Amino acid sequence: MYQLLQYIKFLLKSTNQHGVHSPFVYNLITKCFYDKTEYTAYKHILNYKNALLKNKTGIKVTDLGAGSQMMKQNERIISSMAKNAGSTNKRAKLLYRLVNYFNSKIILELGTSLGIATHAMSLANQETKITTIEGCSNISEFSKANFKRYHLNNIDVKTGDFNKVTSQLQTNNYDLVFFDGNHQKEATLSYFETFLQTINNDSVFIFDDIYWSKEMTQAWEIIKQHPKVSVTIDTFFWGFVFFRKEQVKEHFIIRI
Repeated sequence: MYQLLQYIKFLLKSTNQHGVHSPFVYNLITKCFYDKTEYTAYKHILNYKNALLKNKTGIKVTDLGAGSQMMKQNERIISSMAKNAGSTNKRAKLLYRLVNYFNSKIILELGTSLGIATHAMSLANQETKITTIEGCSNISEFSKANFKRYHLNNIDVKTGDFNKVTSQLQTNNYDLVFFDGNHQKEATLSYFETFLQTINNDSVFIFDDIYWSKEMTQAWEIIKQHPKVSVTIDTFFWGFVFFRKEQVKEHFIIRI
């Protein structure tokens, strides 16, 4: 009910490129968000997802974050996970376009899951180095084997609690960080503060499910007001955060 009410509010407030006066945001919307090109990679994105949807293998799951709203049992079927918890085809395609558009070279993903989003980002640029972290060891091993099967050699899968794993990461500069592993307020804010130390002027943070709960929305509102944040874009399912010092601080609500 909370998400439904928030979505109605989103529809009433949101807009498209019209009325957006920031050239940076306007170009992002028109050249990336609304890009209708049928990229060849889209077939691979769909094939990867379809293979998961046909996979009836059972897997024991350990949720270290807020868990799934759709599936509460510890043993789950891969096909059900892909259907209920994996990135949609639309969002996977958007991630592909985003990595292409920003030419992101060093990416961090918190929450590998079945690797649908990871796979899409990997296809965008073979020179991109992706570090992806999964809390559940069984899911991590499954996705790692899947990446190998699809010859995705630019992905480094790490397993364990996000706090412990991220403290061991060597890089101090990420072009894109995709937060999709723990939908809790305090954890989200903690990760945000941690990775603020790794940004460059052109970095983008993407927060999944900013309307997952009242707490997640509160976290999103706090992030928007941070002094290092210059531009945010609320697309309902994702929240985009930019740190461009040359930009006037603005918040946009955009339909995709």
